[in-house]
Amino acid sequence: MTAVAFIGLGAMGVPMVANLEKAGFAVRSYDVNGKGNCRSGREAAEGAEMLITMLPNGKIVRDAVLDALPGLGKGSVVIDMSSSDPAGTRALAAALEGRGIELVDAPVSGAVVGARNATLAIMVGGSAGAFQRALPVLQAMGNQIFHVGPTGAGHAVKALNNYLGAVGTIAGFEALLVARAFGLDPKPMLDAINASTGRNSTTERKIPRDILPGTFASGFKLALMAKDVGIAAELARGLGLKTPFLSNTLKTWKAAQKALPADADHVEIYKYQESMSKRRAARQASKRHSAPRATKKTPSRAAGARRSSSRRKRRRST
Repeated sequence: MTAVAFIGLGAMGVPMVANLEKAGFAVRSYDVNGKGNCRSGREAAEGAEMLITMLPNGKIVRDAVLDALPGLGKGSVVIDMSSSDPAGTRALAAALEGRGIELVDAPVSGAVVGARNATLAIMVGGSAGAFQRALPVLQAMGNQIFHVGPTGAGHAVKALNNYLGAVGTIAGFEALLVARAFGLDPKPMLDAINASTGRNSTTERKIPRDILPGTFASGFKLALMAKDVGIAAELARGLGLKTPFLSNTLKTWKAAQKALPADADHVEIYKYQESMSKRRAARQASKRHSAPRATKKTPSRAAGARRSSSRRKRRRST
C-alpha cells in the first residue's frame, strides 16, 4: 500500500483525502489547525512516497514543504495541488532537486463538489517521469487530468483558467443585472443563452444554482479568486506583456474583496456589482431631478443701451 502524506485539510482537502483512502492509499494527514492523524508535517512525511499540499498560497506551501522535508526520503515526489505562483513553484522545485526530490504542480478546478465526487480537473506541470509516478494518486481525486508542460506550467494554466472564469463571472452577472432592469425573466433568457455562443460556467451553473435561488454557496472563496487573477496578472507583468483587460478584471475583484466580508463566496461579487449599479442609477436620477430647467434668455434694456451707446457716432463733414 502506497503511503501518501497530505498537508492542508480545508474544504477541499478533507474530501480529497477521503477519496485517496477510498482508492486504497494509506494517508498520513496534517493541518495547522489540528486536523489529521499526524501532529506535524514532518511526521506526516515520514515514510511517505509522495507529499501532497492543498494550501491557500505558494508561500504557505513552501513553508509547509520545507518543514516536512526532513521526513521525506530521496526519490519521493511533492505534489502541490494548491493555486500557487509559477515562479515560486520553480524556485521550490530547484530547492528540492538538490535533495533528490521532484516537484509536480497539480492545481485543480471543480470546487468542493468536484473534490467530493472525485471529478476534479487537474492541470499538471512537471517532468514526464514525475507525472507518470503521480498519475495513480491524481486519478483517485480527479477524472480529467492534463499534463500541460514542465514544472510551473500547471500553476500557470490554473491562473489563466481562473482569470477566464473570473471574467465570465462578472460579465454573466452584469448581463443578469441588465436583464432584470429591463424586466426580463432570467430563466428563459438563460435557456436561450445556454443554447447560444454566450454560454459559460456562469450562465450554466452559477446564476441558476447560486444567484437566482439566493444561496451564494459555490464553495470557492472570493479571496481565492482574486488571488488567482492576481497570479495571472503577475505572470503577464513578469513576461513584459501589456494586458489591460486582465488589469481591469483584477481591479474589480480586488474592489469586491475589499467591500465584502473576508469569507465571502466568490459568487457574492454579484452583490457588489448590484450595489454599484444601484448607486450609479441613484446618482443619475439625482442629477436629473436637481438639474435646473433651461430658460430662454432675453437681453435687458440696459444691455441694449450699452450696445447702442458703444456704437461710434458719425463724423460731420467739414
